[in-house]
Amino acid sequence: MDESKNAFHWGPTNPHPLSKMRTELVWDGKYDEFGNRREVDVASCAMPMQKIETVDEPRQRAAAEGYLELFEKQLGGKKHDDFRNRLIWGDNKLVMASLLKEFKGRIDLIYIDPPFDVGADFTMDVPIGDGNEEVGKDQSTLEMVAYRDMWGKGTDSYLHMMYERLMLMKELLSEKGSIFVHCDWHMSFFLRCLLEEVFGKENFQNEIYWYYYNKLHGARKRVFPRATDSILYYLKNREAGFTYRHIKEPRDKAVTKLKYSFIGGKIVNDKGEDGKTITYESTERQIDNVWRIRMLQPADKTEFLGYSTQKPEDIAERIITAVTDEGDLVADFFCGSGTTGAVAERMGRRWIMSDFGRFSIHTSRKRIIERQRKLHDDNQPYRAFDVYNLGRYERQWWQKDRLKGAEEEHRRIVLEFFKAEILSTPPNPLLHGRKAGAFCHVDGIDGLFTRDEARAVAEATVQAGGREVYCLAWEFEMELRTHCLALEAEFKIKMKLVPIPREIMEKNRKSPPPFLEMAVLEAESVVRTAGGKKSLDVKLTKFLPSLAEVGSKELEALKERAVKSGFDFIDFWAVDFDWHPGKPFNHHWQDYRTRKDRSLKTVSDAGHTYEKAGKHTICVKVVDVFGCDTSITIDVNV
Repeated sequence: MDESKNAFHWGPTNPHPLSKMRTELVWDGKYDEFGNRREVDVASCAMPMQKIETVDEPRQRAAAEGYLELFEKQLGGKKHDDFRNRLIWGDNKLVMASLLKEFKGRIDLIYIDPPFDVGADFTMDVPIGDGNEEVGKDQSTLEMVAYRDMWGKGTDSYLHMMYERLMLMKELLSEKGSIFVHCDWHMSFFLRCLLEEVFGKENFQNEIYWYYYNKLHGARKRVFPRATDSILYYLKNREAGFTYRHIKEPRDKAVTKLKYSFIGGKIVNDKGEDGKTITYESTERQIDNVWRIRMLQPADKTEFLGYSTQKPEDIAERIITAVTDEGDLVADFFCGSGTTGAVAERMGRRWIMSDFGRFSIHTSRKRIIERQRKLHDDNQPYRAFDVYNLGRYERQWWQKDRLKGAEEEHRRIVLEFFKAEILSTPPNPLLHGRKAGAFCHVDGIDGLFTRDEARAVAEATVQAGGREVYCLAWEFEMELRTHCLALEAEFKIKMKLVPIPREIMEKNRKSPPPFLEMAVLEAESVVRTAGGKKSLDVKLTKFLPSLAEVGSKELEALKERAVKSGFDFIDFWAVDFDWHPGKPFNHHWQDYRTRKDRSLKTVSDAGHTYEKAGKHTICVKVVDVFGCDTSITIDVNV
């Protein structure tokens, strides 16, 4: 048989399939089963955001100290505009989808420092007490699951995660907007290809190299020590015009430079006399794409916060200076320790930041409050900011695969470890067990226990004749304890929020791990009388942290320490002297520890007075060194 007669003959009239292919970065998940490009499902990701805190520290301090009227008169010179900056807790994909309605095409700069190391460790050491003692903080369950989602399928899942987020960022950027993506050798080559696809190679501006010259290098690895990160800089639309200004920095040593010359009767650089060359001493140089900026070290008492991925403010300052003007809107959707917002605040830019880590939000909040104070004390303008909660956090937990999606099996395991009775015929589908006379609710394995769920559980408890309920969940909506205070007052019940310990996920585990309630907080009002007028303050009387995010190796030792000196675990506390259920927590007064100053007041010094006599509710919020919050209310009559 002549096989040549049946062979394909490739050519202009019958081109080979490979001849039509183009260079493209392809990953698992980029295309669906039919070969269609997967689009970001913005509609299903958009969620209503709930404002949970309002923070204007200088103004509230003025109100507490009795010079608010003078402060308001001076405010014209200290207030940029009515825009309130935003700090948002939640998955940044959902955050950005939710922001599109209000901020599509309005953000002038996005600077992000996303995770880029598959072997990264989210644990970190956090200081406790007044001294130099530190304790290890584990990942929260959300951080652990989010990181697993990010790297579950290796590079494929990371690229798909970043692609979806970069597409949303492009939608949020203004036409003149810029984006800077911080990365290192782990993923820089992939991210460059991804950015090229999303923004187009024609909008590429620079690859900037951050040279951290002060890094300490060991001699163990057989490679040249790494001392650079990359920052990829792209425009939204080069054709629309964009902001850019050259930046200069001082030279280490002045150099002699040619200014202009006149040679052979022709002007070379400018006009001058024939035969003369004019020079000048240059003390500055234009900054190029190699940025020689120090790496933060623990010895740096002014800026170092102990946050594992913290970058120096000099980097954000250069970027913001180069591509934005005062009043422009800057965003960071992997905000970490809040560096971008802190620098934007100092430079008179508006900002939006988000992160999925509670500890990140707490660190950023404290840092921005400190920046507000500093700007006000230096007679510089600042903006107030609000803290938002995204609401329900939809995720697929790894346990679901092990349990084959069986919620009943999940609840059985949790209740057995909790040593609670499993109700075979529950009075309500939301009540799954009973322990010491209290009902038990076990939240699902694929979500976050939210304020809506808390209300439903409270209603179910009352209908079943209960007076107390344990709410066991993997993760709780931020500020849920504050919301539960209102539910307790409304339904006349006690609600105990208990995180499910991660140890129950261990294979072959027999003994129950400790189930620790979120925290125990007690406080009382302090009434002072001066000049016939009464003022109020708050005294903390007891705090017992939950220790839910402490490493298991340190847990037993810290339990005893927490009982003896629970105040050592308080990192931040604040008071809203006129709190109302369902309203955001208003920071009338706060105190917190810093790396430099570990002292902490246990009695507020606000001296708060009420304009109207009668019953008022004080809300006290405490955030521990791990970033977990708890709140209580105190009723007072004045």
